[in-house]
Amino acid sequence: MKISRIISGKDVQTISANASIHDLVDSLKTHHIGALVVSSDGKRIDGIVSERDVVRAIPGNLDLLTSMCVRDIMTVDVRTCTADSTTEELMKMMTEHRIRHVPVVDAEGNLVSIVSIGDVIKNHLGEIEAENHALRDYVASAH
Repeated sequence: MKISRIISGKDVQTISANASIHDLVDSLKTHHIGALVVSSDGKRIDGIVSERDVVRAIPGNLDLLTSMCVRDIMTVDVRTCTADSTTEELMKMMTEHRIRHVPVVDAEGNLVSIVSIGDVIKNHLGEIEAENHALRDYVASAH
């Protein structure tokens, strides 16, 4: 299945690299999400920052955390996919690189959405359930 089916109608939240860690945590909480794409204009991807990045920044930096910015903890080597990527391709990428959020870009590399591992698993389980149901119907109709 194509990623385009997962992202249909799904918004992506962004944050500036200059934003404070407080603003980051507040935005994650407000939107009930685990990651934000770092972007100055909402289209170009400057990085990605997640709950995990915040937790990893705490040891040794607790006193400095309030003065740190998103740029201090974000990941700049961002792996992306397109709406034409398949769920299988995305699951492989996420597993190999141990990432839980992948921005979706258009042909020009502009941000269009984001996919989480939860989105991919939910969709994959739905596919398996539909296939299982179809097989049961097939076997039942053979009798």
